[in-house]
Formats: sequence, C-alpha cells, structure tokens
Amino acid sequence: MSAGPEVAVLDYGSGNLHSVCRALAATGVNVTLTNDRERAVTADGLVVPGVGAFAACMEQLRQVGGDQVILERVADGRPLLGICVGFQILFAQGLEHGHGAAGVGLFPGLIERLPTRRLPHMGWNSVRPPAGSLLFAGVERERFYFVHSYAARRADGLPAGAQPAWTEHEGVELMAAVEWGPVQATQFHPEKSGSAGARLLRNWVGGLPGATGGAGPEAAGPGETVQAETATAPAVRP
Repeated sequence: MSAGPEVAVLDYGSGNLHSVCRALAATGVNVTLTNDRERAVTADGLVVPGVGAFAACMEQLRQVGGDQVILERVADGRPLLGICVGFQILFAQGLEHGHGAAGVGLFPGLIERLPTRRLPHMGWNSVRPPAGSLLFAGVERERFYFVHSYAARRADGLPAGAQPAWTEHEGVELMAAVEWGPVQATQFHPEKSGSAGARLLRNWVGGLPGATGGAGPEAAGPGETVQAETATAPAVRP
C-alpha cells in the first residue's frame, strides 16, 4: 500500500464499482471498496458511483446509511465525488414514470427524463466547464462518455459558490457536472472517458488531504496501478 490518500468507493450495490476502483487506483491512491460507514466517513476521499433508476439507487443507498454518510462528510468539509446516478442522487428529487423519489438533497432541483428523441444520451460529448474549474483543469476542451436518460436541466437555487458544467444532447442543455467546495460530481463516467477521464480523476485526487506530487494533476499516469483493497464489513444504518 502506498503512502498516498485513502479513497473509499461506496459499495451500496450500484455502479461500475470495479472499473471505478481500477481508474482511481491508477492515480496512485489507496482504494477501498466498502459499505462500512466509519471507513466511508473517515476516508480522505469518498466516491459514490451509481447506475440505474434514481429511486432504486436511493433505496439501496439508504440501506447502508449512505445518505447520512454523504451529509456527514459534507458537513465536515470532506471531499466527495459522485458519478452518474451518484451525481443525480445529490439533488432533491428524481422523477421517473410520473413518480417522484426524494434524493439526498445537497442541491435543490429535479432529475427528470430528457425531452429528446434519442435516449439514452449515450456516447462521447463535449462539456462546458465553469471558468477556473479545478476539476476540469487541462481537459476543458475534451470529450467525456455519457450514458443516461435522466438529467438535471436547471441550476436554479444551487448553493452559493456551486459551479455547474454543461453539455447538450439534441439541442437540450443539461448539467454535466457540479463543483461546490469539497463536493464534486459528474453526470458522465470519468472511468470510461479515456485519458480525459483519467486526468479529471487525477485532478480530484490532487485536492485530497495527504495528496502529494505523486497523486496530483500532473503526475501518476493512467497506466500506474495500485491494488484496490475490498472491505466487506456489514452494512450499518445511521
């Protein structure tokens, strides 16, 4: 195990868990796949992946106390990265097939079905990051890989200082990412986005407590690997 930051990938039964772990390990951090609440709360960084339906992901997240883990980390200023549905569940509500489900609620707003002819929005797309973005440093003009049919389309009411990034699908503008202090999240999959996604993950890792030059934005290429550790402690409710 290296001396770099400790990153926990929250295992609540959703997401491309092992591909996310591999992509993170390539940055030089120590990666733990876990559903143990204490490890998820205390790690230098927490990654919340997610695929599938909003309501189902929220139910699975609550079963391991993940919603409270997220809120506790944010209250303590501890870094968090949400990916795909792990981005969506940070919003107040998801609407699917006419039924609403409550999200974690860090951000106000609704996750709703895209009003486009082609769904899912799948494949490579460009992103318009906010000026001065740390997450997108060095990849401002790159393309990233999306797979989703639901999205956040409005930035109304985002907390002060929150900076959204945007993309378009068939002329419909949608949120591609949000940066808000220790909270960063992407609708696209950085772990599936080649060298651009690898650089974005290195940017995120470079801001973690304990990060050094070996894990920063300019170091540790995607070919470098660290063995990911898996923790199998029982799920703990808050």
